[in-house]
Amino acid sequence: MSGSTSDAVIHVDGLAMVRLLGPQDRLVTLVEKQYPSVSIHVRGNEITLLGPTADVESARRLVEELVLMVKNGNEELTDIEVTASARMLDSGNPTSPSVALGEPIISTRGRTVRAKTLGQKKYVDAIDENTIVFGIGPAGTGKTYLAMAKAVQALQRKEVNRIILTRPAVEAGERLGYLPGSLTDKIDPYLRPLFDALNEMLDPEIVPKLMATGAIEVAPLAYMRGRTLNDSFIVLDEAQNTTPEQMKMFLTRLGFGSRMVITGDITQIDLPVGTSGLQVVRGVLDGLDDIHFATLTSDDVVRHTLVGKIVDAYTKYDQIQLAHRNSAAARRGDRA
Repeated sequence: MSGSTSDAVIHVDGLAMVRLLGPQDRLVTLVEKQYPSVSIHVRGNEITLLGPTADVESARRLVEELVLMVKNGNEELTDIEVTASARMLDSGNPTSPSVALGEPIISTRGRTVRAKTLGQKKYVDAIDENTIVFGIGPAGTGKTYLAMAKAVQALQRKEVNRIILTRPAVEAGERLGYLPGSLTDKIDPYLRPLFDALNEMLDPEIVPKLMATGAIEVAPLAYMRGRTLNDSFIVLDEAQNTTPEQMKMFLTRLGFGSRMVITGDITQIDLPVGTSGLQVVRGVLDGLDDIHFATLTSDDVVRHTLVGKIVDAYTKYDQIQLAHRNSAAARRGDRA
C-alpha cells in the first residue's frame, strides 16, 4: 500500500563494518543525508534501516553497494562516493557503483587513485578507448589528475615509453613581472601543479630519475613546436589558455603509438586577447573517429562540497549575464 513503512537489516562482517562506518559513524550521516526519511541504526554487525518502503529499499541498495566498495579495497569512503553512488542507483544506471567506482587506476604510496563519480568513470573509459580525449569541466572535477594517473598507468604497463606533461605559460589575471633565475626557474611556477600531482602518484625520489632519463617530461607548450611525439602519453593542461593556432600546433604533434588528453575549463580563460583554442576545437573536430569530448560538471567535483555549489552559482550568474547581453543587443538591433 502507498505510504507503508518497512525495515531492512544488513549484516556486515566486523572489519568491513569498521571501514564502512568510518570515524564517528560518518557513513550513517551520509546515507541519512541522501534519504532523510530513513532512520539508520547500527548494532554489532547489523545495520537496520527503517522508513517508507521505497526509501528503505533505495537506502538498502546504497549501503550494500558501499559494503562491496569497501570489500574491494576502497577503505575510506567519502561523501563524494556516497552521493555519486546514490545518484547512479536512483537513475537506474545498469552499471553498479561498486563496479563503476571500484576499479583502481594506480596504487602508490598507500593510496589508490580511482574514479569517484560516474562522469569521471566515463572520462577514464574514454581515455582507454580513444587516441585523443578532451576533458572539459570546472575546477575540482579531477580532469588533470585522472589524466595523469592514466599516463602513469600506461608508463608502468609499458604501453608508452614516456609521459609528456605540458601547459601554456599564461598568468591567471595578474602580472607576475620578470621572474628571477634560470629558464627553469622562470617557468617552474606555471608547471608546479603538474609536478605536485606527479609527486603524489610516484615516489618523489623516482620522479627526478625518470625526468633525467626522459621517461617523464614537464615543459611549457611552446617547447612542443616542431616536434613529433611517438610512443608517448601526452597531457595538455589548462588548454583554455591556448590560442586556436597553439591548439592546432599541439594536436599535430601526435606521433605513432601515442595518446593525448587535453584538459581545460572554458569558464576560466586567462588569455589577454583573442579566442580560446579550447572553445574553437570542438566545432572543428567534434564527430571525428577516435576523438572524444568528455564533459564534466559540478556533479563531478571532488573537492570541498562548497566548490560544486560555487561552480553552479557562477554558471547561473554567467547565464543571466549572457541573457542580459543578448537582450541588450536585440534592443540595439531593433532601434537600428
